Amino acid sequence: MEKRPNPDEILARVKAEDARRGKLKIFFGAVAGVGKTYSMLEAARHRKKEGIDVVVGYAETHKRAETEALLEGLEVLPPKIIPYKNVDLREFDVDAALKRNPGLILVDELAHTNAPGSRHTKRWQDIEELLDKGINVYTTLNVQHCESANDIVSQVTGITVHETVPDTFIEKADEMELVDLPSEELLKRLKEGKVYLGEQAERAAQHFFQPGNLIALRQLALRYTERNVDSQLMSYKKAHSVSKVWNVRDRFLVCISPSPTAMRLIRAGKRIASDLGEEWIVAYVETLAELRPEDRNRVTEMMNFAEKLGAETVTLSGQEIAETLISYARSRNVTKIIVGKPGRPRLRERILGSVIDKLARKCGEIDLYLLSGDVQAQPVKFKPPVLKPFSWKNLGWTVGIVAICSLIDRMLLSRLALANLIMIYLLGITWIAFWYGRRMSIIASFLSILVFDYFFIPPYYSFRVANIEYVFTFLVMLIVGFMIGHLTGQLRRQAITMRIKEERTEILYALSRDLSKSSYPDELFKIALSHIEEFFKCRAVVFTQDKDKKLAARFGEASKSELSQNELAVAQWVYEHRRPAGKGTDTLPGSSGMYLPFIGSEEMVGVLGVFPNEEKQFADPDQLHMLEMFVNQTALAVEGARLAAAAIDAETNIENERLRNLLLTTFSYELPEPLTSISQTAAELLKPENMKDESKQRALIQKMRQEIDRLNTLIAELPQIIESEK
Repeated sequence: MEKRPNPDEILARVKAEDARRGKLKIFFGAVAGVGKTYSMLEAARHRKKEGIDVVVGYAETHKRAETEALLEGLEVLPPKIIPYKNVDLREFDVDAALKRNPGLILVDELAHTNAPGSRHTKRWQDIEELLDKGINVYTTLNVQHCESANDIVSQVTGITVHETVPDTFIEKADEMELVDLPSEELLKRLKEGKVYLGEQAERAAQHFFQPGNLIALRQLALRYTERNVDSQLMSYKKAHSVSKVWNVRDRFLVCISPSPTAMRLIRAGKRIASDLGEEWIVAYVETLAELRPEDRNRVTEMMNFAEKLGAETVTLSGQEIAETLISYARSRNVTKIIVGKPGRPRLRERILGSVIDKLARKCGEIDLYLLSGDVQAQPVKFKPPVLKPFSWKNLGWTVGIVAICSLIDRMLLSRLALANLIMIYLLGITWIAFWYGRRMSIIASFLSILVFDYFFIPPYYSFRVANIEYVFTFLVMLIVGFMIGHLTGQLRRQAITMRIKEERTEILYALSRDLSKSSYPDELFKIALSHIEEFFKCRAVVFTQDKDKKLAARFGEASKSELSQNELAVAQWVYEHRRPAGKGTDTLPGSSGMYLPFIGSEEMVGVLGVFPNEEKQFADPDQLHMLEMFVNQTALAVEGARLAAAAIDAETNIENERLRNLLLTTFSYELPEPLTSISQTAAELLKPENMKDESKQRALIQKMRQEIDRLNTLIAELPQIIESEK
């Protein structure tokens, strides 16, 4: 069945189309020399033949004749010359590009770091400004410059790449074209001098351009491109409301239950995904039925175990397990669903059908795999439903409500038929089920039948029944009471679940709203800390670097024992390795607190330490994911504030430098002439023959005064000149 379009998604798509943001295409490669710039220029020439206004903003040809030949016939913007340490640096002129406003502009080397004094620190920020103005951009990028690949590249090649581009920017690319060459062909090009020249080529051959490095980087580039294409496919399906699964690549969905045998199912899913090298997801469907504490803990342990094995975990909510799984599988383009074999069929499954039967009927083009649960077949033991803890107070209210219903029926006995009197009891059962749970609703059903039989069915004041048809009435009343109690209990649990989700949404919205009110990192940390302590009901502390680049507790209250040297060492480890550690994790679990890194899109901004009051407070994946959302939102807000402050400082420095140059230029042209004239006139005035001639002295003094007035006029006009230049 085709899924109907989501109105919110359609509205978001329309808004995105109306935003008029430029399109970004990245020519992507494993290493330098594969021909990214060449391919970009070739594509630009084809676009120009189609009538597109194409401009080359910046192209690094590396003096290759075949690449420079492609520039012929294309408009090339002159570079911006920035003097730096007695060297003139050629940079992309973003102001000239904005003024020219072409339909398509080519800007080579996306990861390039701009020269000091430029408006932006990185070239990708220049391109971001062009895209915001609606200008389409072609650019180039090597995989080693992707931020998330930095550690892998360093591990493979032994070389740390400092110029990186945030993955959040790369993911915005509308198109990514892989430019690829076999390793042998690339090494041949390096020897022929088509990649680097002279000593640079020799160094590259000895270090970066090793056959093993090239193979590893090539595979990494292929995976990045595959991920980008997969993201585009998902966006297309969502935009066009395509629910059918397109089997273009495998993606596994392992479905687990609270059963202990599900752990083996996760291991089997890991082996299958590893053998095929594909993505896998572990999903648990949370229905309205309540779980025992041991079952809930087991689900939490299994989800954590799946994450350690590299799976993406997700907890879904829905009453129909099969419907929920199929809907999620289609939204993620899952091609294979893995479930465990059921045990002995229960009476409920024989009557209503099992989850596996429903999955088999509705999965359509999705493959369904059944795997055995435990190695040794074990009988499925019956577990009674989870009930609320027995409460004498609730029992008192239950008896009281049944008594009230009986009094009402007694007053209406002469006016209503027996069938209508039964409805009064059913109304009371509904009320009891909603407020006091399933157990009390069952008790209320039995009490209602007994009281109804005793007071309203002849012979009166006896539990005997004169007419056998009343037995059928009692049976129907009991079944209806049970069903009402069950459905009302589900409704109550659903209301509780919705309230919890609403509270979480509200707290995240409140955090986002409060973070937007400040642009100072210190204030942002304090805001986040107050929200975390209020929501999770535990103490927290924020660590940031001081002036000496040492990590120290800056915000939050904690006892001295909680912030011992060992705890500071754990926080320092988290800051250096960018991974969570501490209590509840596999790294340094003996700590008093759990520590999470504040990671922005480009840099680390600090570490959060939380000290839970309960031993397993953050063992629940929902709690941990909620805390991670708090941390991620705060990190992005702090990083944005720091970048904004750095941009303001850079603009101020640029403006000061420009005014300084203006002053130097103005005075270097205007000052020499009057000062020279004054100096020469003073020298003439001091000559002995002129000192005796009063008329001559008067003329020289008058000339000096004219030059001084000229200087005064220049100084008076200087503020107007500066103001006109702003």
